[in-house]
Amino acid sequence: MGANNTMIRVDDEWIKTPSTFDWSINEVSASDAGRTQDGLMHKNRVTRKRKIVLKWASPSVDEAAAILAAFSPEYFKVNYFDPLDKKRETRTFYSGDQTAPFKSWTANNKRYSEVSFDIIER
Repeated sequence: MGANNTMIRVDDEWIKTPSTFDWSINEVSASDAGRTQDGLMHKNRVTRKRKIVLKWASPSVDEAAAILAAFSPEYFKVNYFDPLDKKRETRTFYSGDQTAPFKSWTANNKRYSEVSFDIIER
């Protein structure tokens, strides 16, 4: 698959466009962050990290295997369009727990209902 057909690239491989691509930003606060006795919040933001929820609906066995293999290294670089920066960029991520429940498993039709997991910026 090429850049014109897909939404994301993992390391140097273009991946099938996911059915769901839910982008979010997570605030990371210092360990001493919290509310003081007067109720005032001391956030002490250290950084902001991206989290993306990815899902592929009804992938074949081969598609599921390719998706899972691409996101299997401990860390990987993902190139995608970032809505905050309004441009394509590459960031390093790691994967959360991956799921692939069966949908159909017959002689002529072997499919998963979906492949899903979160990727979190390192």
